[in-house]
Amino acid sequence: MFGLLFGKFSRDIGIDLGTANTLVYVSGRGIVANEPSVVALNTKTGRVLAVGEEARKMVGKTPGHIIASRPLVDGVISEFEIAEQMLRYFVDKVHTGSMNFFPRPRIVIGVPSEITDVEKRAVEEAATNAGAREVYLIEEPMAAALGARLAVQEPTGHMVVDIGGGTSEITVISLGGIIVSQSLRVAGDHFNDAIIHYARDKHNLLLGERTAEEVKIEIGSALPFTEPRSISMRGRNLLNGLPKEVIITAEEVRRTLRPALDTIITSIKANMEQTPPEVLADVMVNGIMLAGGGSLLHGLDELLEREIQIPVYIAEDPLTAVVRGCGVVLENLNQLKEVLIDVQNT
Repeated sequence: MFGLLFGKFSRDIGIDLGTANTLVYVSGRGIVANEPSVVALNTKTGRVLAVGEEARKMVGKTPGHIIASRPLVDGVISEFEIAEQMLRYFVDKVHTGSMNFFPRPRIVIGVPSEITDVEKRAVEEAATNAGAREVYLIEEPMAAALGARLAVQEPTGHMVVDIGGGTSEITVISLGGIIVSQSLRVAGDHFNDAIIHYARDKHNLLLGERTAEEVKIEIGSALPFTEPRSISMRGRNLLNGLPKEVIITAEEVRRTLRPALDTIITSIKANMEQTPPEVLADVMVNGIMLAGGGSLLHGLDELLEREIQIPVYIAEDPLTAVVRGCGVVLENLNQLKEVLIDVQNT
């Protein structure tokens, strides 16, 4: 009886707990939040000043006693208490003004496929402390496949490449399980770092993370654009400490990003070498699905298709594929329990 009441009144939540952004899905309502995974903290009082977009605006602009922190590094929690505060913020945001008698939700959270047992327990504990009644974990590539409505429980192979902020997940899926998987610490943040290092080494220019992100989004590419593009980068001159502006071309950015892209390509090929031939035959027919924000890099799908000789396509709305997959699990929890990570035995 009480179980039925919980199911009726509780707003269960799916969370894509990403290094760069956190997305929240609420059962029966869809995606209700998509905000940066950033928390602004007053170190004098220990009080959280802002979370999400408001905190992101403070990055690089705070006085000494205020830090704008990203509590996740490479897709896993690095600052437990701050991550807990961030999760609590999103849970409370969903339940603001709610008339639910039983507000503690069940939460499904997407995590990297090679997460350690210690990291799994950290995510579970943070979510429980933030107000979850039950916590379920799912590998992000599996969630992305479900979000894209792939038939993951059928006896056919699918390859998913999920390029997020902190990690790139390269995974082959069949019969509701992961056949081969690799988690790379080469993803969107690594692309930003490459641009920052290039500006420093080539132009003696110190860039902030937000500026590097803007450069990547505006003129970053895996293949050349049809017409020349450029953008101005503003930062600090490392030689004299004064403000400096430099014009950078799309060609320069493409050369800068290529080593990271080559790492991803090499890893995809290595995964294929480990994939059973019958499953690989399915992948050749079904193609490789790209998800995550990194998949939106101009020409990436075409580059991968050229290099790997297998069809490559981008998931519909790749930024939200993982959180939509968490939502699919919420709506079909009994049927999809086999795709979840078994936290109890870790």
